[in-house]
Amino acid sequence: MSLVITEAAITGFINNAQVFKSSIENRFASLDANGDGLISFMEMAKELMSLRMLHTCFDVDEIGLSHPELVELHRDIFSRFDSDGSRAVDLDEFGEEMKEMLIAVADRIGTSKNRRSWIYAKL
Repeated sequence: MSLVITEAAITGFINNAQVFKSSIENRFASLDANGDGLISFMEMAKELMSLRMLHTCFDVDEIGLSHPELVELHRDIFSRFDSDGSRAVDLDEFGEEMKEMLIAVADRIGTSKNRRSWIYAKL
């Protein structure tokens, strides 16, 4: 069974300020392992590793990245969130980048040949 996500569903989620804020706050809290109100590089990298991001996003288990290359990839992702360069991501930065990512996904769905939906994950 697959979960199908539409451009309208993503846009509706983003535009529902209360639901979006609550979701972002919950996700942020789960990533903030030490509860200091900031997400460090190590906290985010740990999550990226547990998600098996390359497999999940690109359906590849091994593309030949060395450990240093994988760390560099994670640093690049982290820097997208750390907009002020403070080496830590606060709730506002996290929310803004998540919003940008979701908008990009919605835009991609809207410009795809299907234009109606995107299969997000196999359940």
